[in-house]
Amino acid sequence: MNNKSVLKVVAMGACFWGTALAVQAQDTTKRKTIDITSTFKPVLREAAKINFNAAPPVADTSRPVLNYNIPVQNLYFTYQPAELKPVALQMDSLRNWLYNNYIKVGIGNVHQPYIKAGFSFGNGENSYFNVFANYYNSKGDKPFQKNSLASVGAAGTYKTSKNLEWNGTLGFSSNDYYLYGYKPETLEFSKSDLRQRFQTIEAKVHFRNLEPTEFGLNYHPSLRVSVFGDNHSAKGRESNTVLNLPLEKTFGDEFAFKLGVTADLTNYSVNTPGKKYTDNNNLYQVGAAVLYKTPNLYIHGGALPTWQNKKFNLLPNLMADITTNDKQLTLQLGYIGYFLKGSYQRFASLNSWIAQPDSLMNTRVSEMYFGLKGSLAGHFSYSAKLGLQKYRDMNLFVNDTTDGKTFLTIYEPQINVVNLHTEVGYLIGEKFNATAGFNLNWFTKVEREMKAWGMIPIELNVGLRWQMLKDLWFHSDLWVWDGAQYRTKTGDAHKSPAGFDVNAGAEFRITKNFNLWLQMNNILNNKYERWNQYEVFGFNILGGITYSFNQR
Repeated sequence: MNNKSVLKVVAMGACFWGTALAVQAQDTTKRKTIDITSTFKPVLREAAKINFNAAPPVADTSRPVLNYNIPVQNLYFTYQPAELKPVALQMDSLRNWLYNNYIKVGIGNVHQPYIKAGFSFGNGENSYFNVFANYYNSKGDKPFQKNSLASVGAAGTYKTSKNLEWNGTLGFSSNDYYLYGYKPETLEFSKSDLRQRFQTIEAKVHFRNLEPTEFGLNYHPSLRVSVFGDNHSAKGRESNTVLNLPLEKTFGDEFAFKLGVTADLTNYSVNTPGKKYTDNNNLYQVGAAVLYKTPNLYIHGGALPTWQNKKFNLLPNLMADITTNDKQLTLQLGYIGYFLKGSYQRFASLNSWIAQPDSLMNTRVSEMYFGLKGSLAGHFSYSAKLGLQKYRDMNLFVNDTTDGKTFLTIYEPQINVVNLHTEVGYLIGEKFNATAGFNLNWFTKVEREMKAWGMIPIELNVGLRWQMLKDLWFHSDLWVWDGAQYRTKTGDAHKSPAGFDVNAGAEFRITKNFNLWLQMNNILNNKYERWNQYEVFGFNILGGITYSFNQR
């Protein structure tokens, strides 16, 4: 290092130390302060945002296919032709009652008056008790063309804590009919000569288990007892007792075994001055069957050994239902046999103008049938059955040979019938219900008599129930049938004219507890004869009010 550089460094060091000495020489009494000339404000950097473009969704033009599996609600029952009354009167209301008690009264040009009442008791959970009564009196244009009906009854149900349900009924009825169908009409009779009164006292009790026992058993025994009589000078009396003891044992979900014993006992007597006629008509059955059930197949195979008045008959009891997976089509096959009990009480329910029977015989029926039933589109239901029926000892009714006002009961040894029965229905919930049924009986053989007296060959019925508005209900019925054959005094066969009957009615609510109702029968005033010489009432109208309430 040269001398110039040394001098330069010495000079710089002297300058530094001089500055330091000058700082130390300043006034040290002054307080130290910090002056802030600016405030630091942290700021986040703006984040980059994602921009969405509002583009509309692409329209879906595909049509979804929705599949529903709704089980078909079908009723399994053996078809029996409906009983035809001289006046088709709609007794019941069109809707379910909102209250437990009601009184229904009315009056019309034929029915004077009409009264019906029902009262309910019990807690509604394990006990129910109902009391009901019914009365009406009707009178037509012809002399003695009138009848009356009075009935009272009670029914009760009680469920025990041991999985049992007890049911019982007790009732009394008194029906008056006048034998106005005599010819010639110039004959003179008193009111007491033509009055025919039937009185019935009936009681029934039965119980069942609500769930199968631990051994898979279901049982439902029942006992029915009735006493029936008339007002004739030769008093006719009849007692009927029916004891039924059915039992079913299940084996898993598919198999079951059924065993049943039935005793149907009838004692009929006619008391004439100085003489009493008695007839016993007893029927015993022991039924056994094996059941096989799957979602698509139902097979019922069994037999009914039967003893009627000590005469043995073995009746078939074979049935099968084959169903598709969607339950829209069911094929039915069967070969069955059964008895129609011969009793004074049953005959009087079919023909109210019969004379006292001379004897009682049961009707044995054997039938082979083929049928289809199912539903379509969720609202339509249908059924059709073609059967070959054979009736043995069939009861028929013919006019007496004096004036024809009473009907005698005769028995035909054998009648062969080809029966076609069809039904269709359309249902929309509880708002609309339309049904139609057609029944054809082709009598291919009548062994002894000329014709099947009093039996209807063709019958068509159509019914409509419609809740038009919230508080307005409408109903209508149409009945059409071909006339039955009847026997004249000379023994010849004649055919009654065809019958055509249209009925309609309505009911609407006017207050919370009151409803007004109207019923019109035989609107077209077609005075047909269901039974020979007994012309029915013409057009008749009936209306009234219903009061329904709850007990406090």
